[in-house]
Amino acid sequence: MTDLSSPLAAFMTRLAGPGELTGLVRLSGGANMESWAFDWADSDGSAGYVLRRAPSAEYMEGRPYGHPVEAALVRAAHAGGVKAPEVVGVLADGDGMGTGYVMRRIVAEVSPARILPAPPPSLVTDLGRELAHIHALPRAAIPDGIPVMDTAAALAELKARFLAYGGDRPAIALAVKWCEEHLPAAADPVLVHGDYRMGNVMVDGDGLAAVLDWELAHLGDPHEDLAFGCMTVWRFGQLDRPAFGVGSLDDYFAAYEAAGGAPVDRTRFRFWLVYRTLWWALGCLQMGQAWRSGADTTVERVVVGRRTAEQELDLVLLLEEEAPAAERARALPPSSPAAPAPAGEPTNREIVQAVRDWIEGAIKPKAEGHAKFEAVVAMNALGIVMRDLDAGTRAEDAALAGALLAGATDLSEPGLLARLRRAALDKCAVDSPKYAALARARSLWGG
Repeated sequence: MTDLSSPLAAFMTRLAGPGELTGLVRLSGGANMESWAFDWADSDGSAGYVLRRAPSAEYMEGRPYGHPVEAALVRAAHAGGVKAPEVVGVLADGDGMGTGYVMRRIVAEVSPARILPAPPPSLVTDLGRELAHIHALPRAAIPDGIPVMDTAAALAELKARFLAYGGDRPAIALAVKWCEEHLPAAADPVLVHGDYRMGNVMVDGDGLAAVLDWELAHLGDPHEDLAFGCMTVWRFGQLDRPAFGVGSLDDYFAAYEAAGGAPVDRTRFRFWLVYRTLWWALGCLQMGQAWRSGADTTVERVVVGRRTAEQELDLVLLLEEEAPAAERARALPPSSPAAPAPAGEPTNREIVQAVRDWIEGAIKPKAEGHAKFEAVVAMNALGIVMRDLDAGTRAEDAALAGALLAGATDLSEPGLLARLRRAALDKCAVDSPKYAALARARSLWGG
């Protein structure tokens, strides 16, 4: 048992009466929060629950609202007919488990890898319908602590973060400038889930079963939610199904509108597709900063920090249509030459390979639950290092990024798009060689 067993049992006793806690196990999902599944048996029988928590109040610093507000929102959504979990209790300071809340466990599939190869026929319709229901929740039902998003201010904050992280990634600078030049007029705010995508929805044989992870919810433009799940990264390899990796945009939008959602503005949708791809690129960089600062020293943080390359590739794919036809047709420059073959004493790459092989052969087979997930993440981290040592590829170019931000150059400059394409391909090949969009970009660009 973990050190959560005793305080969690005490919490459930106060909540539900005397009983027995069994089966406590940490779930592997959750990039920011911990999730623990358990069973509680009392005189009425046994039921399944999930504890969603942050291990300390310090972990929640800088967030717009805490778990009590989040739990109140999930309760409001559930009461309003949205397929949100049923919250049964909220942790207090004296419970000794950090901050969080307990929900009734829903039995359904959450893994995109298991859902997307053969999704239920109704799923794209379900996703559109459920999002319309979320957006229709009345303002009076939404807790006071849920903030209103000002898109211009949020974009300025993203730009400030980019500059704080070095301001030296040209693909990100290109996207910041494009968003500044294409900022839409303010929309009438609705409740925006903020993380509505595969991986945060549960699916069973009948279709959509639950919408999870409400920590990023806010009031804002409904097109932000409409676009987020359609980002390439959240389609998990299903590139020919632009709506969540499940179906077509036409079917998704039609289902949303049929369920009461406002008519979809395709231009506004495109803005949010670019904006949220930019947002996640900076979110990945932020993960690396969290590790560097000591706020979160898990290996997962540094690995996600290197997934910035995926979003840079996607940003170039999204924005290349802004370039003149001649630039889109220009051949790519060559990649940097590969590192020479090793000789003499073991190289850094070979040492890293030896450690990776040891984890795979001696640690991973004995690990269980979250520990096995961590072993796989550690192997991925060492794989990145090995490829980086071979290629020596870097994404930083402060001078070019600065010129793009300032508007001193753009995609009409001869050869610029080709350089950005080559840089995106080579960096993604190091950091995320299995990313599905990488193979497609190579096919499109001749790389």
